[in-house]
This record gives sequence, structure tokens and C-alpha cells, in this order.
Amino acid sequence: MPANSDEIVFLSAEATAAGIRAGEFTATDAVNAYLRRIDAIDADIKSYITVCREEALGAASDADDALRRGDDRVAGALFGVPVAVKDQFNTAGILTSNGSRAYADNIPETDATVVARLKEAGAILMGKLNLSELAMGGTADPPYGTPQNPWRAGHTPGESSSGSGAALAAHLCAASVGEDTGGSGRGPASYCNGVGLRPTFTRISRYGVTPMCWFMDAAAPMTKTVEDCALVLGAVAGYDPLDPTTSRRPVPDYYGMLDGVITGMRVGRLTELCDSPDMHADVRAAIDQALETLAGLGAEVVDVSVPLTEMAGAIFVGIADTEGAGARDGLMLRAPEQLDRASRTRLQSASLVPAKVQNRAMKARVLLRRQFEDAFRRVDVLVSPTAPYPAPRHDALTARFESAEDVRQRFFFRRSYTGCYPLAAMPAISIPGGFTADGLPIGLQIGAAPFAEGTILRASYAYQQATDWHTRRAPV
Repeated sequence: MPANSDEIVFLSAEATAAGIRAGEFTATDAVNAYLRRIDAIDADIKSYITVCREEALGAASDADDALRRGDDRVAGALFGVPVAVKDQFNTAGILTSNGSRAYADNIPETDATVVARLKEAGAILMGKLNLSELAMGGTADPPYGTPQNPWRAGHTPGESSSGSGAALAAHLCAASVGEDTGGSGRGPASYCNGVGLRPTFTRISRYGVTPMCWFMDAAAPMTKTVEDCALVLGAVAGYDPLDPTTSRRPVPDYYGMLDGVITGMRVGRLTELCDSPDMHADVRAAIDQALETLAGLGAEVVDVSVPLTEMAGAIFVGIADTEGAGARDGLMLRAPEQLDRASRTRLQSASLVPAKVQNRAMKARVLLRRQFEDAFRRVDVLVSPTAPYPAPRHDALTARFESAEDVRQRFFFRRSYTGCYPLAAMPAISIPGGFTADGLPIGLQIGAAPFAEGTILRASYAYQQATDWHTRRAPV
């Protein structure tokens, strides 16, 4: 057991489960350590909407009893691990707010499949995490407070899984699950020095997840380490009869694939996302260094062009926003005053997009996927920054647009970096890749062909083993 029980919160999910099984501390010790830390600092971080205090303590007591009995539950990959989920996932008997006043009374009767599978793996639900309203991003006045980046107050932890990224960086849960439609899991991971995986579309059930865009929504494991990400993905992935869109492909042993060996792996440097003149200089330097590290580990690094990635942000908005507007049409007609002004404006604007524009975006999406398919015939993974710059200040996100170029820079440019993979229905991860000169995290993005999560995790683990970025703690 750590010398101080409060140090439990700094353990990985893997180490937490191992410590509980070994009798070094109990599941109740772990839950109490997290509850004390939430009580101490989350009033400032604002990562949680609901803390499931009594439920978590009850589940921890049950886990401790199971360990004493030698119950089969002890073998669960996440046994006794305190986790939290984005408040977009249904939880039986617990508020699922979707970050909106419009859902203030939404108490589901059943758990989302992701939540149910986390519990089956032995995890303990600590609570529901803050998010941008309706998982869209850009909320001007979040009803449950504006989440802060633990690395620097006043800066965003990312959108829309903002609480999921902030809670990890502040060590307010051992692992979390966000949701990634166009980068909402990877972006916060990048800004908060965490690991965030967007899986292949259909790899994880979406049953019980409030939709943003049916074509691209995906649950996103968000963790402190690559090993933890492999464990969470393995626990929640797989076919679900409640979601007929889920793939019937067998779920590999992702954790067992983490051998640290990438000798001969073909790594593509995605030129359109690595050579932009608008990229932050420190981000460029970090990605260049990361590629050198991968090459030093035995990978073959080559330049690869995927031309339409430069337009991915615009293509993404043309599809996701119009789909989102359609999904929220009833809410906009019934109670628009319950929505944040920025959310309302974005939905109203998207509802006016002509059908021919959305149709062109859908055609462009097909072309982009073909370009990615061609790229992955030449390389095993593609590498780029997760975001072209570090976490901006909150006021930079909510400032008025001043010109068409300002819109391009702030609304479309950054979305191209993460939006390209969901458009192609392909997996990608963000892992800690360095820091700016003034101490803000930089995310390294690694993408691969459909259902190649194992390859992504193997490359990520090798890089993590060769660096220490993931070991650094935010100053909270």
C-alpha cells in the first residue's frame, strides 16, 4: 500500500486492480481516496456533474467481500477500479444530463452497455462527468460549470469530453470513458496529457449513449496509460444485441499485444497534418522528436499524403452538425430556451444547410476514406499531432468570429486533425507526446486501418515505454 492512502489516486487502473487483489489496500480504500480528492479540488476543476458517493462505497464493500470469498469477480480486468463516465451514457437511477438543462430530469431505467460492461469487469462507478452541451462543443454557459484544465486554470481541458479529460489529469478517477464523434475523446486527452482512443466505428456498443451524429459517434476509453486503455477497450468492446450496428468480430486480447516491439513497423508521417504553417512551433518539434523516437525503436518512417485531410474539418461539420440538428429538431421546437445560446445558434445554423451541401460532404467522406485505405496499404500506422496547438484559453473559444479566415482557423482547422479518422470510420489514439516550453501538454496521434486497434496500442505502448511524458503530474 502507498505510504499515504491518498496516494492511491496516482496509480494506474492496472496497478489499482493489482494492489486490491494483492491485499495492499482495499477497494473501499481506493474509493475513499478518490472521494477525498474530489471533495478537495473538484469544486475548482468542475469535472463531475454527479458523484455517486453511496453507490461507489456500496460497490467497493461488495468488491472487498468478493475478494475475501475468493469470488470469480476478482478476475475482472478492472476489479475494484474507480471509474467515471461522460454524462452522455445512461446510468440506471442516476441523472444523465447530457450537459444540458433540457435533460435535468432525465433518470434512465437501465445502464448503457458500456457502463454495464465496465461493472461486469469489476469497475466501480464513481460518477458522471461534465461535458459540452449535447456533446457538441462550444457551450457558452455550461449549466454544470466550466471544466478547467488541471495543467492551467483558465484553459480548456478540451471538448466535448471535457470532464473526462480533466478528471484523469486531476486524478479524480482511475479511468474514464468519453465519447468521440469528431475528436471529443482524443482532444481532451491531448490537452490534458492523457490517453484517449477513438475505436473503429461499430467496435463498441452505442446502446444507451445519447447520439450527437449517428454516422460517427463512438465511445472513447480515456486513461492514464496505454496499458489501462487496452484493459478498458477489452472490457467494453464487442457485439451487443442491443446495438445491431456493432461488429461481430471477436475482441482480441489487446493487453496481451503490448510487447513493446515495433521493429519493422511501417510508420507514416501524415504530411498534411504535420506540415501546416499554422501549427504551434512546439507541437511541430514534439512530433518530429516522436517520429525520431519511433524510428530509433526500429520503425520505418516515411512521408504519406492524404490530401483531403486538409478539408476534413469542413467535411465533418457538414455532416455532423446537420445530423445533430436533425436529431435535436424536436427539442428545438419544444424548448429552445432550455439550450445554451451557443448550442441553439449552432443547431439553428446547421438546420439551414442545404441538402446538396450535406450530400457533397458525404461524397467527400467516401473519397477521404479511399485515400486512407490507400495510405494503409503502404503503412501500418499514421502519425500526426492530435491538435495543432496546446490547450487554448476558454475565452479564445467563445470570442466572436471576426472574419472568414477566423472561422477557418477556429472552427474548421483544428477539427481536421481529429475529424479525419471518424469520417473514414477508422481508429485513432492520442497519447502524451511532450510539452510546450511553458508547460502545456502536447498529444501524439496514431491512426490505423479499421479494427487495427491492437496495432495502434502496440505502437503507442512502445513509444510510452521510451518516454516519460505520461508520468508527469498536473499541478493540482
